[in-house]
Amino acid sequence: MSGVAVLLIAVGCADIVRRLSGRTWAAALTGPSAAVATAALCGLWHLGDLIVVGIAAVATVAWEVVCSHAERVGGRRQVAPLVLFAGVLAVLLALSGLASPVAGPVKAWARWAEIPGLGAVEPTRIVVVAGVVLLQLVTGNQLVRLLLGSVGSVKPAGQPQPSDRLKGGRLLGPMERLLIVGLTLSGQLTAATAVVAAKSIIRFPEISAQRASANGRIGPGGPERSDPGIGPGGQERSDPGIGPGGQERSDPGINIDDVTEYFLVGSFASWIVALGGLALTVAS
Repeated sequence: MSGVAVLLIAVGCADIVRRLSGRTWAAALTGPSAAVATAALCGLWHLGDLIVVGIAAVATVAWEVVCSHAERVGGRRQVAPLVLFAGVLAVLLALSGLASPVAGPVKAWARWAEIPGLGAVEPTRIVVVAGVVLLQLVTGNQLVRLLLGSVGSVKPAGQPQPSDRLKGGRLLGPMERLLIVGLTLSGQLTAATAVVAAKSIIRFPEISAQRASANGRIGPGGPERSDPGIGPGGQERSDPGIGPGGQERSDPGINIDDVTEYFLVGSFASWIVALGGLALTVAS
């Protein structure tokens, strides 16, 4: 599992750099550097280690390039990065016997640090958990966006997006995944389930209110409209997509069904990322 840990850490660091800097080349340099640094800290210098570390480093560069391209073109092209990520992860899992257990400075630090319970944990598991935590941050959001784009839940760049109706998703997603992973690793499975339920409870009123507004039941100031097709003065509306002054509304192409699909697909994808990370920690 050492190779998997190196991949997750390298991809996680590279994605953070690309998101902060907006430059693919910076992320492509960060990924292999993070892979080599992780290997050095974990004492992974045997022949088998070099093979899996090399695969992780090359895959990180390919991931950053393919993701940048997919974000530009959009549509079905966003399947390619998902296939790449899953394929490389499967290869490293299949070759996990080549990699040595984590040793080096990481093992020495785990034995030296006076953190309750840490000394009893295998160093390999510590590094895998670190990689899984990084996975829940920017990389997790990237995976969710790619899946949403591949199924058509995200519109092409420049068009109104369903995410415009649901604020805070890019921040709430990582927080939710970290809570699920942290609570589950600490044995609080019931609390982790409550986090999943809480998200649905919080978002449901927001989506319901938007559905009511879209169906024309809620008018300005909140009172119910008697007829959504009749405007002020009793005149029939000519176009529900036209706002006051004859100007087109900013999001005429987004309806409540788009928002609901975006929320459901995005939520399940986010939970899969968290559960997938937990599965890797169990396997380690």
